[in-house]
Amino acid sequence: MRRSTLVGAGAVLALAAVAVSSAEPVAEPEDAEHPPVRQPTPNLLGRSLWRVFTALAPRTRLDVIDVGGGDRRVLWPPNWWVCTQHPAPGAERAPRGRVVVGVVKKGEACPPRVTAARR
Repeated sequence: MRRSTLVGAGAVLALAAVAVSSAEPVAEPEDAEHPPVRQPTPNLLGRSLWRVFTALAPRTRLDVIDVGGGDRRVLWPPNWWVCTQHPAPGAERAPRGRVVVGVVKKGEACPPRVTAARR
Protein backbone atom coordinates (compact mmCIF):
# COMPACT_ATOMS: atom_id res chain seq x y z
CA MET A 1 0.00 0.00 0.00
CA ARG A 2 2.85 2.39 0.72
CA ARG A 3 4.39 1.72 -2.66
CA SER A 4 1.21 2.69 -4.54
CA THR A 5 0.89 5.85 -2.43
CA LEU A 6 4.49 6.82 -3.20
CA VAL A 7 4.03 6.14 -6.93
CA GLY A 8 0.81 8.19 -6.95
CA ALA A 9 2.48 11.07 -5.11
CA GLY A 10 5.44 10.94 -7.50
CA ALA A 11 3.12 11.12 -10.50
CA VAL A 12 1.32 14.14 -9.03
CA LEU A 13 4.63 15.92 -8.42
CA ALA A 14 5.81 15.16 -11.95
CA LEU A 15 2.59 16.54 -13.45
CA ALA A 16 2.84 19.66 -11.28
CA ALA A 17 6.41 20.25 -12.42
CA VAL A 18 5.40 19.95 -16.08
CA ALA A 19 2.46 22.30 -15.56
CA VAL A 20 4.66 24.92 -13.89
CA SER A 21 7.39 24.71 -16.53
CA SER A 22 4.94 24.98 -19.44
CA ALA A 23 3.02 27.92 -18.00
CA GLU A 24 3.08 31.18 -19.95
CA PRO A 25 5.80 33.50 -18.67
CA VAL A 26 4.64 36.35 -16.51
CA ALA A 27 4.66 39.66 -18.34
CA GLU A 28 6.84 42.28 -16.77
CA PRO A 29 5.17 45.56 -15.87
CA GLU A 30 5.49 48.32 -18.43
CA ASP A 31 7.94 51.01 -17.50
CA ALA A 32 8.31 54.60 -18.68
CA GLU A 33 11.47 53.81 -20.63
CA HIS A 34 9.79 51.23 -22.90
CA PRO A 35 6.20 52.29 -23.59
CA PRO A 36 4.11 49.79 -25.60
CA VAL A 37 4.23 50.14 -29.37
CA ARG A 38 1.03 51.73 -30.61
CA GLN A 39 -0.50 50.67 -33.89
CA PRO A 40 -3.16 52.23 -36.13
CA THR A 41 -6.67 50.82 -36.07
CA PRO A 42 -7.62 49.30 -39.44
CA ASN A 43 -10.74 50.48 -41.28
CA LEU A 44 -13.35 47.84 -40.45
CA LEU A 45 -16.45 49.66 -41.77
CA GLY A 46 -18.41 47.66 -44.32
CA ARG A 47 -16.43 44.47 -43.70
CA SER A 48 -17.82 41.10 -42.80
CA LEU A 49 -17.44 40.36 -39.10
CA TRP A 50 -15.41 37.29 -40.03
CA ARG A 51 -12.90 39.54 -41.85
CA VAL A 52 -12.70 41.72 -38.74
CA PHE A 53 -11.68 38.75 -36.62
CA THR A 54 -8.91 37.91 -39.08
CA ALA A 55 -7.77 41.54 -39.52
CA LEU A 56 -7.08 42.19 -35.84
CA ALA A 57 -4.23 40.84 -33.76
CA PRO A 58 -5.09 37.66 -31.83
CA ARG A 59 -4.94 39.32 -28.40
CA THR A 60 -7.06 42.33 -29.32
CA ARG A 61 -10.24 42.55 -27.28
CA LEU A 62 -13.19 42.81 -29.67
CA ASP A 63 -16.62 43.82 -28.39
CA VAL A 64 -19.49 43.23 -30.83
CA ILE A 65 -22.80 45.11 -30.50
CA ASP A 66 -25.96 44.63 -32.58
CA VAL A 67 -26.89 48.17 -33.65
CA GLY A 68 -29.93 46.99 -35.59
CA GLY A 69 -31.99 47.44 -32.43
CA GLY A 70 -32.75 43.79 -31.82
CA ASP A 71 -30.02 43.21 -29.22
CA ARG A 72 -29.28 39.90 -30.93
CA ARG A 73 -26.32 37.64 -30.28
CA VAL A 74 -23.83 36.97 -33.03
CA LEU A 75 -23.67 33.22 -33.48
CA TRP A 76 -22.31 33.04 -37.04
CA PRO A 77 -19.89 35.93 -37.78
CA PRO A 78 -19.96 35.61 -41.61
CA ASN A 79 -23.66 36.64 -41.53
CA TRP A 80 -22.91 40.06 -39.99
CA TRP A 81 -21.20 43.20 -41.27
CA VAL A 82 -19.76 46.25 -39.52
CA CYS A 83 -21.61 49.62 -39.40
CA THR A 84 -19.57 51.41 -36.73
CA GLN A 85 -16.27 51.07 -34.97
CA HIS A 86 -14.41 52.62 -32.06
CA PRO A 87 -11.62 53.72 -32.13
CA ALA A 88 -11.96 55.40 -35.51
CA PRO A 89 -9.98 54.06 -38.50
CA GLY A 90 -6.36 55.19 -38.31
CA ALA A 91 -6.48 56.07 -34.60
CA GLU A 92 -3.58 54.69 -32.58
CA ARG A 93 -4.25 52.00 -30.00
CA ALA A 94 -2.29 49.61 -27.84
CA PRO A 95 -1.58 46.16 -29.35
CA ARG A 96 -3.91 44.48 -26.86
CA GLY A 97 -6.31 47.40 -26.94
CA ARG A 98 -10.06 47.21 -27.11
CA VAL A 99 -12.03 47.61 -30.35
CA VAL A 100 -15.82 47.99 -30.34
CA VAL A 101 -17.79 47.31 -33.52
CA GLY A 102 -21.49 47.83 -34.19
CA VAL A 103 -22.90 45.22 -36.56
CA VAL A 104 -26.10 44.35 -38.45
CA LYS A 105 -27.05 41.16 -40.25
CA LYS A 106 -26.16 40.99 -43.92
CA GLY A 107 -29.03 42.26 -46.03
CA GLU A 108 -30.02 44.86 -43.42
CA ALA A 109 -29.12 48.53 -43.71
CA CYS A 110 -27.31 50.43 -41.00
CA PRO A 111 -29.85 52.41 -38.96
CA PRO A 112 -29.96 56.14 -39.86
CA ARG A 113 -29.00 57.16 -36.31
CA VAL A 114 -25.85 55.05 -36.57
CA THR A 115 -24.96 56.24 -40.07
CA ALA A 116 -25.32 59.89 -39.01
CA ALA A 117 -23.27 59.34 -35.84
CA ARG A 118 -20.26 57.89 -37.65
CA ARG A 119 -19.78 60.92 -39.93
